[in-house]
Amino acid sequence: MTVTENSNLATAADLRAAITQFLATESRLLDEGREAEWLDLLDEDVLYEVPIRQASDPRSREYAQPGYRMRDTKAHLRTRIERLATGIAYSEVPPSRTMRLVGSIEITPTDRADVIAVASALLLYRQRGIDPHFDLVPARREDTIRITAEGPRLLTRRVLNTETSLETPNLAVFL
Repeated sequence: MTVTENSNLATAADLRAAITQFLATESRLLDEGREAEWLDLLDEDVLYEVPIRQASDPRSREYAQPGYRMRDTKAHLRTRIERLATGIAYSEVPPSRTMRLVGSIEITPTDRADVIAVASALLLYRQRGIDPHFDLVPARREDTIRITAEGPRLLTRRVLNTETSLETPNLAVFL
């Protein structure tokens, strides 16, 4: 299905509204600990990447290395979510309290009629119930979103952390 064939997304304004709503819904589901519902917003072919940043390199090559903090398919993401639900994923016992602030949203067409490129900025606030401190994790996200009859679905996400050394003790939440 192409964007123009989807009667709900007939104009650029409608597309922007749909993508912005999608990102807001995704953030709310994750903030509320509803990861299984979030998983339903992902395309079956999703690839979720968090590459390691090398600040010693020029900006154009900071993410060129083959190392990743996370590089998951939908099956891997499902396994992570199922593990969180066991109560023995100790990096999330007690679970993190989070709030995601997503902004600076840019939407660009791709060479595929049913896929939109979306760039955004993310600021993640994270606090665990037993810890007196909190983490702020700033990042840029490069997404592709497939427009389907069921609504937008996240096809790829590449999270580019602003920091080279994450101050958070673990990265057990989705960005």
